[in-house]
Amino acid sequence: MTIAEQINSVLEARPFDNLGLFQQPQGWLIRVFLANADSISVHSLDGSTDYGVMKQVDPLGLFELSITTASRPIYCLHVTEGSQTWQLIDAFQFQERALTDFPCDSDTLYKTMGAQLCSADTDEGEVKGVRFAVYAPNARCVSVIGNFNNWDGRRHPMQSNSDGIWRLFVPEVSAGDSYKFELKDAREHLLPHKSDPYNFYCAQHPEFNSIVFDHSQYQWQDDAWRNRTPVPPTKAPMAVYEIHAGSWRRKDGHVMNFRELADELVPYLVDMNFTHVEFVPVSEHPFDGSWGYQPLGLFAPTSRFGSPDDFKYLVDRCHQANIAVIVDWVPAHFPSDSHGLALFDGTALYEYEDPRRGWHPDWNSYIYDFGRFTVRDFLISSALVWLDYFHVDGIRVDAVASMLYLDYSREDGEWVPNVDGGNHNYEAIEFVKRFNETVYGKFPKAMTIAEESTAFDGVTRPVFAGGLGFGFKWNMGWMHDSLEYMKRDPIHRTYHHNEMTFSMVYSFNENFVLPLSHDEVVHGKGSILDRMPGDEWQKTANLRAYYGFMYGHPGKKLNFMGNEIAQGIEWNHQTELDWYLVQFDRHKGMQNLFRDLNRLHRDEPSLHERDCDPAGFRWINHDDSAANIFSWVRYSDANDIIVVVANMTPNPHGSYRIGVPGAGRYDVILNTDSHFYGGSNYDVGDAFNSINESANGLPFALDIRVPPLATLFFKLKPVTIG
Repeated sequence: MTIAEQINSVLEARPFDNLGLFQQPQGWLIRVFLANADSISVHSLDGSTDYGVMKQVDPLGLFELSITTASRPIYCLHVTEGSQTWQLIDAFQFQERALTDFPCDSDTLYKTMGAQLCSADTDEGEVKGVRFAVYAPNARCVSVIGNFNNWDGRRHPMQSNSDGIWRLFVPEVSAGDSYKFELKDAREHLLPHKSDPYNFYCAQHPEFNSIVFDHSQYQWQDDAWRNRTPVPPTKAPMAVYEIHAGSWRRKDGHVMNFRELADELVPYLVDMNFTHVEFVPVSEHPFDGSWGYQPLGLFAPTSRFGSPDDFKYLVDRCHQANIAVIVDWVPAHFPSDSHGLALFDGTALYEYEDPRRGWHPDWNSYIYDFGRFTVRDFLISSALVWLDYFHVDGIRVDAVASMLYLDYSREDGEWVPNVDGGNHNYEAIEFVKRFNETVYGKFPKAMTIAEESTAFDGVTRPVFAGGLGFGFKWNMGWMHDSLEYMKRDPIHRTYHHNEMTFSMVYSFNENFVLPLSHDEVVHGKGSILDRMPGDEWQKTANLRAYYGFMYGHPGKKLNFMGNEIAQGIEWNHQTELDWYLVQFDRHKGMQNLFRDLNRLHRDEPSLHERDCDPAGFRWINHDDSAANIFSWVRYSDANDIIVVVANMTPNPHGSYRIGVPGAGRYDVILNTDSHFYGGSNYDVGDAFNSINESANGLPFALDIRVPPLATLFFKLKPVTIG
């Protein structure tokens, strides 16, 4: 074996032991390995000193040069290969910069892992470059490859300490340069080139190259938002517009980038009185058809819609308009694409090795091994980067139930019980608790939201009280039951009255969000409008009444894009919404209704302050199944009163008595049957005075007129005494 072959065998794993700069009794030895180089000369960094031409000691590409300078030199290589010449600053003279981590903790690994722009301070000046770091403890060797080294894994082998992290500082690499990692497994088999798990920016198919990115350049303009005095989220209005960035609206036939989206979306959110916008995952993902729910770049906004700074601009514009931003985050599973996390170093590094725990049958994707601290640190860091670098306000965690239960979507024999023989994934439960504790500990103004579809106890209870620690939970039970009720012909609803009332049995067990999300308008379910029974008029009337019921019901509100214009067909991620519909009165009316429901929710404390407090709600009459009418009271912290009445039949009522808690005038502040919303404009009147008679267990009564298929909101103007 030649000297070069011996060294190459070692330098792949420990390059700094053999390459770079070594002190000798009479000066310094410089050793370089550059395959295919014909000659190499060495110069000082500023070019003022020519140290000489290196001697080729092995034809495979090993070069050496001894120099007699007393002080440690910082040198540059001038390389000739055939007719080509170039120069580079040798990476292997910067061992300290390469192997010394940047200050961070286990929850902010995005500050030290991946590609970090930095510099090495030398006696001859500052040398700028990028420090690369990747976790691959079972790899035989790892190299960083990129456009800066002709994608040649022999040029920049990395070195690992005992922690399994491979590191290298590469001078002269800068923002915009592309790179990947080249790994050999323990048997020295070359693996598919891997994208950086911590990359901030990633190219699209087919390369999927990671791209060095500088997060320090964007100048934020959201100080007023960031420094605001926060209202506890449970007491604040929360009308969320859920959006898929690629299909909300197209511009000149093409998908809008993040900046174009900001210019169109933010004014729309303001006009429609939404308080929050939630993006289905904008994390980098290889397959358009996953809508982002099969991500591989948990630290990077997808480059489909622009750069990370373009996404910051979108968030910034939202904040300047007082719109909070929520992003979906997917720690439940990841796809098997060869450039991603699967078998990253030749072993199940991120996923459970046993397919009964590590493979998800619903999504044909891998499941993270929540029992490994390295995986937990990776995932939590990937959540915090959105709050830190991208200033988002909330994180909605996808598919929480699939993490909590070992038998989720599995038959007997397809899952492995926990140590107690049960179906709870203790490791995932502890991971979720730590995630919430960390988010709220580091970003107390943030919120976390769980998509959790079971009756798991304490999802929004604090961790210190035995819960999972989320701020909110999607109320999937309300969504399922209410949609089941609404799709029935009104003549049959009398037999299913409890489908609309049962949610109040548990409505205050958790802090709930009422979701009509993207999941309800795909996979053959049709649109929300399409669920409604009857002819065209009845469909839209049912829908208006239903939305009124939703906004009167305790809980924060979430609607997927298109709900607000009564989209007629189910969502298609490959095209924009059917915006042409708003030229028709019923669809324009639905948009008007949404605008006013959002305003009402935002401006009326009774409709948001006690969303999560049982003292904020009282049924008036939940038993009138014969008339299919529901009535209740909402209270603010100051005991302002709003009464809500929902009629779920096409039969109007010229006189309908309900009990009310206070004496005075009850003004009609919203009627979903109004002509302005596309309704029949049944004559309801503007206000009703209370009657000094008890009804429904309340001290006063109202005799009101109730339109067909409509929800009414009344606000009490109390009697002035004296």
